Amino acid sequence: MTEKLDGVIVATALPYAEDESAPAGLRPDYERYAEHCRWLVESGCRGVGPNGSLGEYSSLTDDERRTVAKTAIEAVGNDGVVVVGVHGAGAHQARRWAEFAAADGADGVLCLPPTMYRANRTEVIHHYTEVAKAGLPVMVYNNPHDTKVDLTPDILAELAQIENVVAVKEFTGDVRRILEIRELAPELTVVAGADDLTLEALLMGATGWFAGFPNVFPAESVKLYNLALQGNLAEARALYEPLVAAFRWDSRVEFVQAIKYGMDYVGRYGGPCRPPRGPLTPEHLGQLELDMKKAVEYLRTA
Repeated sequence: MTEKLDGVIVATALPYAEDESAPAGLRPDYERYAEHCRWLVESGCRGVGPNGSLGEYSSLTDDERRTVAKTAIEAVGNDGVVVVGVHGAGAHQARRWAEFAAADGADGVLCLPPTMYRANRTEVIHHYTEVAKAGLPVMVYNNPHDTKVDLTPDILAELAQIENVVAVKEFTGDVRRILEIRELAPELTVVAGADDLTLEALLMGATGWFAGFPNVFPAESVKLYNLALQGNLAEARALYEPLVAAFRWDSRVEFVQAIKYGMDYVGRYGGPCRPPRGPLTPEHLGQLELDMKKAVEYLRTA
């Protein structure tokens, strides 16, 4: 595999339209979603990632989930990469979604360990071996906060030996992992997974960012990424620090609602979420508005 799945790839939020016949009265707004994917790529992002946690994949029907991926692939075309979330309860489900992604023309897949079962090491290896058989580049997703499975650097070194496993989205919050992964699995692309640790991860050698808040600030996020890779720490910090309060919401339970609110705040369309996600509390809204105001006011004057 020559595809490294690096660069700024945006975990896309999914807009809904009201429809009484759809689950929870909301149906995916595919036209608006296609426009959003195009906007992100035209703003400089390398690509998009449909059907991640931010894309509310677990709240979609199977038909909706596949249509979301197809919509992103068609919208981006040859102008960027599409890395489809193929998370599943077990290896057979995740491999099925990966095979759909391959058939539909995706450039890669993002995959959690088994999502409803605390898998052991052998089961984790089997899970990714099966997903990799679909033939697409695989980005392993390490999010032990949600899955309770920690893909430690030594496990990642073993996963890196599987054909087609090319990258890891690292979301433990422990920036020390970056160097250890690079030491034990130098062939893997290390991808920053938490927006509020992006600069730190890039300075430690990550070369990708699978990102949430670039749904709100795509061009500025690409600029931050480039400054960090160029080693321009002073300018990178000057841009990062006013944004990081907003970026911290990417690591909170309410990250989907927060990022959609951020989109609304800057004049894009975020809109509502499907259950189980409900509206933000007044306390959350108050703090989020302050954090967004700080970011937007800085960007207007920079």
